Amino acid sequence: MRIPKAERQQALKETIDRTPFITDEDLAKKFGVSIQTIRLDRMELSIPELRERIKSVATSQWDESVRTLVPEDVIGEIIDLELGKRAISILDIGPEHIFTRNNIARGHHLFGQANSLAVAVINDELALTAKSNVTFIRQVKQGERVIAKASVEGESTKGRTIVKVKSFVDNEIVFTGTFYMYHNKDKHS
Repeated sequence: MRIPKAERQQALKETIDRTPFITDEDLAKKFGVSIQTIRLDRMELSIPELRERIKSVATSQWDESVRTLVPEDVIGEIIDLELGKRAISILDIGPEHIFTRNNIARGHHLFGQANSLAVAVINDELALTAKSNVTFIRQVKQGERVIAKASVEGESTKGRTIVKVKSFVDNEIVFTGTFYMYHNKDKHS
């Protein structure tokens, strides 16, 4: 049984307000309609496409307090950032990220996303990776969306800030990393 258009559009708006990074494909499945219907509904409601919603959130969170990187230096798109505490980024795996023979993402892209997130979360003008321990849990394929979540865990015995990053595809862990970050604060210790 299909929901009337007005009810569907209201539910669509509420769903996107709650989960702004939901794809049109996921919305189509949720509401039992075609992707084209979802796109038409979004247009009628003046709701931008996913990439524009992500950019909007990232831009609103990328203010003068981000001190270590400029947006062009980040691998993926930062969508949430609380300096000195946590950060989240999204990386959509496209043809430029994969080995062409098997459509598997090159590991340096997953590492780069995690490492640039670890740098961005540091509340200092300079942050460099002094050491990292990483594990690739499973292969990531073209078309998958990698969500990396970083959290500042404290200090190591050598006074480096420890940042842990976990990367997910559809709630499945695909990569983990522990980054030991050098930054200007270390010069004053």
